Amino acid sequence: MQLKLTREHQSDNKNKIDQKLYEYNLKHFPEDLRGRYEEIQLYVKDRDDHVHGGLLGEICWNWLEIDTLMIDEELRGSGHGSKLLMEAERIAREKACDFIKVDTLSFQAHGFYKKHGYREFGVLEHVGRDFKHYYLIKEL
Repeated sequence: MQLKLTREHQSDNKNKIDQKLYEYNLKHFPEDLRGRYEEIQLYVKDRDDHVHGGLLGEICWNWLEIDTLMIDEELRGSGHGSKLLMEAERIAREKACDFIKVDTLSFQAHGFYKKHGYREFGVLEHVGRDFKHYYLIKEL
């Protein structure tokens, strides 16, 4: 068999790769954790339904992974980010997650997560030359 490497943006192929990894992982996880996957999408909206922030993540097996937490700059410090995070934590507990994990850059929300009880479990130095990339966890 002759194989070649290609670089392309092809959603069907991406989905095939994701599915193959999912099937491989499924073989290695305990029976009671199989099939536990759910996307979490929380939004901060105004009366006209315009989005001003949100939290995007997924419950996977026994944890919640936060992919994105963003609040419009003019609303930062208003408590909306904390409300999003607390709601995500409530959902994670309801779904019997053991922990939540998230990553953030030093100029983003490192202090915010620390204030909410998250602890670092890894740091990459020299990201974008001058920044750090933090990996945090909160056990539930």
